[in-house]
Amino acid sequence: MDKKIVIISIVFLVASSLLFLYLERVTHEEFFLHLAAIPLEVLLAIFIVERLLERRSAREKRRQLRFIKSHLFRAEMRSLFIRNFSALKSPPLSMSEIRNASLAELKRMRRDAERIAYQSPEAMEAVIMEYVKAKHVWQQFLAQAIHYNFEDIIVDMIYILNFIQDVLLVKETHPDEPFVKEAAKRVSLMKKSEKVLMDGIQKFLDYAIELKEKHPDMFEELLDDYVQCTELCLFEDRPVL
Repeated sequence: MDKKIVIISIVFLVASSLLFLYLERVTHEEFFLHLAAIPLEVLLAIFIVERLLERRSAREKRRQLRFIKSHLFRAEMRSLFIRNFSALKSPPLSMSEIRNASLAELKRMRRDAERIAYQSPEAMEAVIMEYVKAKHVWQQFLAQAIHYNFEDIIVDMIYILNFIQDVLLVKETHPDEPFVKEAAKRVSLMKKSEKVLMDGIQKFLDYAIELKEKHPDMFEELLDDYVQCTELCLFEDRPVL
């Protein structure tokens, strides 16, 4: 509903109600009290309808976003998530375990993922490079978030893209050194690296829980793809963009 029309309607209805109240006070005709209540009832109805339309729109946007996420998770981000989970030392999580987990077990995995550790700096480096390779995906996701006005996703995507720029800058100035080696010299940069990678683990588990609860068929399809890809070791060595 157009906001200008809503504002004009509200002003008109409030003014009408005040006018009838004034007439009642001047004439002492109780009839005007009933007339004064009508604009207020219409105003309440407008607010109710507006809220219902907003909720319906939000549900539709979330539904569309779910399909976008499903495509990205099963296609361009699949290698990134597999590398991230495969590189974990703690908690040890595999795609087959996630696929076979109950809802309660998935939620326990998510709690365990509040703190993570990697097998080695080299394993962590490989995951970070996957984030860089997927730069265009994060840009695409940011554009979708802006289009649908999902502020939380916008903030997350900007954080990831800023991190990728940090990685590219470090690699440009130290082309022969692993990024994690240089990041270890800067506390804030290492913390940002750990946060981005940990957020990736948590977001995947959050999405898995959402699908398990609400869309079990999509959950099975997604995790079947991931398990098959993991077993075949389909990691593409694409050049960093």
